[in-house]
Amino acid sequence: MTERADRKDGRATESGGPADLGLMLAFALILAYAESLLPFTFGIPGVKLGLANLAVLLTLYRTGARQALLVSMLRIVLNGFLFGNLYGILYSLAGGLLSFLAMYLAKKTKCFSLLGVSIAGGVFHNTGQIAVAAFVVETKGLYYYLPFLLATGVVTGFLIGMVSGQVLRRLPGSKTEKKEL
Repeated sequence: MTERADRKDGRATESGGPADLGLMLAFALILAYAESLLPFTFGIPGVKLGLANLAVLLTLYRTGARQALLVSMLRIVLNGFLFGNLYGILYSLAGGLLSFLAMYLAKKTKCFSLLGVSIAGGVFHNTGQIAVAAFVVETKGLYYYLPFLLATGVVTGFLIGMVSGQVLRRLPGSKTEKKEL
């Protein structure tokens, strides 16, 4: 957790504290729900924009990996119980964990910008979900679907990365230098 002085009276508040994490989790749930209402499709079954990943990226860059992982996992479980089912939670957890690991490692190496980190997250989210689907249905034929999912992961990761960069530039207290964006 970091301290930031963004109150009117100049006193520091904690960035990454329970209130911030609660706000990011609520933001992620709202985005996930809003996305489920949008009739947006890439023409490929199961492909979504991944708007809730915006909250995970913002948390990763503003407060750190531990808090971002917590927001990601809680969002997946709560979203699954509120609006989905057990299989949805299973697929999302696999994609979310692999996506988070890829984003964390990409950010930690400092070789990737926010855009690259986001694209890695999109690609690995789809990879994790297809791996679990192939395991659950017990067919490797689903891997033929992977090139399409990887391409959409690049596109959606790019879009979410662009939005995240714009939001981070405008939020006070980000642990992000301009060169990381």
